[in-house]
Amino acid sequence: MTVQKTRAKLVDVARQLFAKKGVEETTMNDIAIASKKGRRTLYTYFKSKEQIYMAVVESEVERLSDTLKMVADKPVKPDEKILEMISTHLESIKLAVFRNGTLRADFFRDIWRVEAVRKDFDATEIALFRKVLTEGKEEGIFDIDNVDITADILHYCIKGIEVPYIRNQIGEKLDDETSWRYVLKIVYGALGHKKE
Repeated sequence: MTVQKTRAKLVDVARQLFAKKGVEETTMNDIAIASKKGRRTLYTYFKSKEQIYMAVVESEVERLSDTLKMVADKPVKPDEKILEMISTHLESIKLAVFRNGTLRADFFRDIWRVEAVRKDFDATEIALFRKVLTEGKEEGIFDIDNVDITADILHYCIKGIEVPYIRNQIGEKLDDETSWRYVLKIVYGALGHKKE
């Protein structure tokens, strides 16, 4: 098994154990046994449980980043793309948190450690928003003065509603169609969307 595959296997096993037992209750020995690798192999890749926990968070963030890049590269109109990027971001974050079971509590408790790992993702997402907003501006779909500032604001607005979205606190009494009508109004209004 290559170095990269071994590391990925250890991270995946750790993620599963963290999800099942929680980070605090999982030991490095548990990870070594579950991965069928010796403790020596585990410690070759990760010096501590903290380090492997952050690798799990990084793998989730990379997955989200790859998904958003695919959406941004789709051959659809920029206004459709922006909405799909927002939806994909929120749904992917929610899925990552729920897929990781008891890791959820650690995710919210350790938000500042998670923020450090997210730095690269944040920069990538802002760059993707800039790309799509520029396309929309050049095609006359969006009427925005400053693409860079708009991309930053859009990113931080989406990031700001992650936790309420994960907890189903946004539009909990609304059906999906009504909820998305509000999203369309806010997003398209802010971007000066020109209807065809």
